[in-house]
Amino acid sequence: MTRAITTRQETTALTLALFMVQFIAASAAVAGDLVFTPRDIAGWETRQFKGPVEYRLVRQDGREALHAVCTGKGASARYLKREIDLRETPILEWSWRIQGTFSDRDERTKAGDDYPVRVYAVVDGGLLGWRTLAVNYVWASARPAGSAWPNAYASQAKMLALQSGSARAGEWITERRDLASDFQRLHGASPAVIHGLAIMTDCDDVGQPMEGWYGEIRVRPR
Repeated sequence: MTRAITTRQETTALTLALFMVQFIAASAAVAGDLVFTPRDIAGWETRQFKGPVEYRLVRQDGREALHAVCTGKGASARYLKREIDLRETPILEWSWRIQGTFSDRDERTKAGDDYPVRVYAVVDGGLLGWRTLAVNYVWASARPAGSAWPNAYASQAKMLALQSGSARAGEWITERRDLASDFQRLHGASPAVIHGLAIMTDCDDVGQPMEGWYGEIRVRPR
């Protein structure tokens, strides 16, 4: 009887030990991840360029999301000022959703420089503003997916269309990008860190109302 109890205790201890090993391994796999929920993003600093854009937390398709509503002359972002080491966490992942896209505009011009959703990373040039670099991941209205071009207002910001058109409007799309590789490809630079992340929906140049949704953002190791 005593031996049976001892064996049961040993089995329980072994099971618990195996569980802890698996738990620690799983935790280590994501230990380097930086996770920003829609609630976190809603609390980021507001950067307003023209009129305000309404950003509010909602439940969309059964998940928490940050809903952006631009009514015609809005251009404001939610910006996180934080240093992120690209040598440790170069991968940026997020999900987004649109209602539709703008019509009859060329995003390479100032008149067409609006996007239903965009996510961007910034390397701050400090007092030397011309040294500030940005990669803007956008859902384009007209430019094809995979195309890149300098921003119409600031050439040191490069635009990269990951989605294009309204064929997938109403659908959640998950994106994954290598920030280090994209800065190298688009700017010919290899920054060790970025200094900020942002999301932005704007409609001030086109003048058409627009809506977009943002899900969780993650920065993680390769």
